[in-house]
Amino acid sequence: MHRNKVVIIGGGGHAKVVIDVIQSADTYELVGFTSHSDQESNLSGIPYLGDDSILPTLLEEGVQYFFVATGNNRLRKKLFYQLIELGFTPINAISPFARISPFAKLGRGIVVMPGAVINAYAVIEDNVIINTLSGIDHDCLIKPHAHIAPGASLAGCVNVGEGAFVGMKSSVIPEISIGEWSVVGAGAAVISDVPSYVTVVGVPAKKIIVRNEER
Repeated sequence: MHRNKVVIIGGGGHAKVVIDVIQSADTYELVGFTSHSDQESNLSGIPYLGDDSILPTLLEEGVQYFFVATGNNRLRKKLFYQLIELGFTPINAISPFARISPFAKLGRGIVVMPGAVINAYAVIEDNVIINTLSGIDHDCLIKPHAHIAPGASLAGCVNVGEGAFVGMKSSVIPEISIGEWSVVGAGAAVISDVPSYVTVVGVPAKKIIVRNEER
């Protein structure tokens, strides 16, 4: 059976998990990974190809698909659009051990880790991380480049803005909005809307840091 060839962008811990998800689904052929830092000769059984300067050559050789495997939301956004501009097409990395409603809507370049649940009419937009054992309930909206960390729980009708990070084992009650590029700390209980470009922590979650706008 012919499988589409995919290059992984990134060589850190998140890349290891993404590679494992793609390999467990057994849908794509992973040709290797690129990274700007020094690497071992292989990662999770796939070879190191060099830095991103190799990408045009890969495209000429018939590698049409990519996945950006970095947990840094801003860097992931930048690389995602750079690869599309080069002519590559993003894939989704969906664990066979995740549960996704057939009524949910998924964008491009998404990873859904093992044990995650995405319920009916949730919308997951481009380049989002839905991490291990996280829960996205009905009618949630997760905007591009956001990261829902391991064990985080979003009740129904929660909106998560572009590039936001919802931390490990945090909880968000229904109909809450989390602003773009904000951070929800690990274990936080979010019971009121979170503005953009801030960090909130605690139970209940309170703002502690005002973040600079993206430049």
